[in-house]
Amino acid sequence: MIEFRKITWENFDECIHLQLTDEQKGFLASNVYSLAQSYVALLNDERPAMTFAIYDDETMIGFIMMYNDTAEENEYGDEAAYGILRFMIDRKYQNKGFGTKALQKALEYIRSFPQGEASAVYLSYAPQNEAARRLYATFGFKEIGMDEEADEMVAKLIL
Repeated sequence: MIEFRKITWENFDECIHLQLTDEQKGFLASNVYSLAQSYVALLNDERPAMTFAIYDDETMIGFIMMYNDTAEENEYGDEAAYGILRFMIDRKYQNKGFGTKALQKALEYIRSFPQGEASAVYLSYAPQNEAARRLYATFGFKEIGMDEEADEMVAKLIL
């Protein structure tokens, strides 16, 4: 069963040692970088990033980092929205259905509106990352265009 758990001193090292495949390494910031961003957000933002280790029963299989923006903060649209900033499944657990199950869990979590109501979810990915494109499309994400600064495709899901 897929579960999100807080990053703690007990699971921190395991989380930062999760790895992508060699082909995927350019697609995503490291978990160390993501956790550092989360820390800065925690100290400076009204609504800090929501970071979790992804578990299958007692095995850590991945990492996710989500956020919530007001309509004024949203850089991709004009509505209050959630975003999935980082989402990764460790290379040892890929191609086993865990990405699908974890994304489903993330969307359930977002639909509980943990930091306030919103009407959309945004995410972005490297345009050459076909696995991500297919996964997100199966959940109804629609590509809305390139973020030229980040060189990533942006996709949106209406809640």
